[in-house]
Amino acid sequence: MVNLQSTASKEFRKQNRSFISILPELIKAEQGSSFVLVGKASLWVKEHPIITYFILAYAISWIIVAPLVASAQGFIDASVPFALHHLNDYAPLSAAIITTSVANGTDGLRRLFQQMIKWWVGWDWVLVAVFSPLALFGIATGIVVVGMGDEPPDLSLLGSITYLPYLGWTGWIFWILTAGIGEGSGWRGYAWPKLQDNMSALSATLIVTLLWVGWHLPRFFYYGNYMILGFSVLLLAAHGFLALAIILTWLYNSTRGSILMAALFHGGYNFWDASSADTGFIYDTINTMLIVWAVALVVVFRPPNLSYEGKHIL
Repeated sequence: MVNLQSTASKEFRKQNRSFISILPELIKAEQGSSFVLVGKASLWVKEHPIITYFILAYAISWIIVAPLVASAQGFIDASVPFALHHLNDYAPLSAAIITTSVANGTDGLRRLFQQMIKWWVGWDWVLVAVFSPLALFGIATGIVVVGMGDEPPDLSLLGSITYLPYLGWTGWIFWILTAGIGEGSGWRGYAWPKLQDNMSALSATLIVTLLWVGWHLPRFFYYGNYMILGFSVLLLAAHGFLALAIILTWLYNSTRGSILMAALFHGGYNFWDASSADTGFIYDTINTMLIVWAVALVVVFRPPNLSYEGKHIL
């Protein structure tokens, strides 16, 4: 009996030593397989950066808003803070950072961040970026109030942002940082210049706008007026998105790739021209002027570049 136990113990120790001796090789093999998978994924991203960006922008965004959709549609009974909606604006920026870091490394990230803070583009372009949204609001208000005899807008509503406490004039800064930098760094700072390398500026704008509109679709399932109006307004909204996108392309190319200037315009547009203060004919007038402006830019600056400065590419 003792001999049997001793023999079994020796055999166990022998097998255990054998397993221990090959364990480093198993670990190395597993690590090698992981490195191969990571390497293949990295190579795919480098070969398909635009596709990678769009997939990530949608995936990150929809993961963020999924709880909002589930709550609004009654799929879950949990309390979800709907201010989470505004974090969604940073999905395009996150996608651009991830894609750039894999495809272009630190040099690519440095170029991306330099575009985000590129402020010296000439005072004329700074003034256009900052004040043209206010000019649109002022002209539209003058037409509606003076020309049509409607009531003036309630300016206190300019700082009213859905799902957030009243922000007042700081709402302008909020929109620059979210819609301007968060969205713009991805759609305009990464996707546009990549696409413009192989096609006209207008064609790149059309493609980005189509995917930009698609990126907004989850809002129809949880967000205020989107839910109330439904998909019947999608085509009309797409015209507004396209007009805004053309203006932003013109501004981006004219400032030789300044995400900051495009962000200043986009933030100002959301604050002045897409706020609760723009009711009735004021909102319609602003949209009409935006479309006329966009058409004029295409006619004057031509589709290939939408700028006298040429196209900015990455």
